[in-house]
Amino acid sequence: MQLENLKTNFLGRNVIYYPKIDSTQSEILRRIEKHQIENGTIIVADLQTEGKGTHGRKWYTTKENNIAFSFFLSADCNIDSLLGLTIKIAQTMIEVFQNLYGITLQIKEPNDLVYRGKKIGGILTQTKVVGQKVKEIVIGIGVNTNQEEFEEEIKQIASSVKKEFNICVDNKKVISQFCNLFERTFEKMIENE
Repeated sequence: MQLENLKTNFLGRNVIYYPKIDSTQSEILRRIEKHQIENGTIIVADLQTEGKGTHGRKWYTTKENNIAFSFFLSADCNIDSLLGLTIKIAQTMIEVFQNLYGITLQIKEPNDLVYRGKKIGGILTQTKVVGQKVKEIVIGIGVNTNQEEFEEEIKQIASSVKKEFNICVDNKKVISQFCNLFERTFEKMIENE
């Protein structure tokens, strides 16, 4: 899988696609452990059987063409440089949907994308810290884009871009735009290191 219109130096230059996987986040962590991953690598999946949310919760990913991806950033920066990282990721994703589709999602701090109180997306950030330095960052992003039906247990609290705005989302375009915008944001955060 390749992302189109990519203007990045590293983020999204290497994309690994799975039709089905336990969790994109887990796959990146496995590859880190084996030293088999490049900086900026993205793992994308159509279906996650054990998608991860925050606080050990499950993130539901169905076959209905939603966004589920994780990416790896190699770093050597102070923890303080990354303060507010998850919010900046959420802001970037909101900017992408605004730019591409003219719609405005909201952030429910610290890590959810919502619309009219219903959850549309979530962000999971995991870091490896050695001393006071952050060495590895693994970020997972799930967005309900084109899903129309939801499991009984979450349908009162979850929704999708398609359900709320009647828009069919081009997931690859969203991921490309996200990479272009977020790489610049990340570089600014760590530029004084």
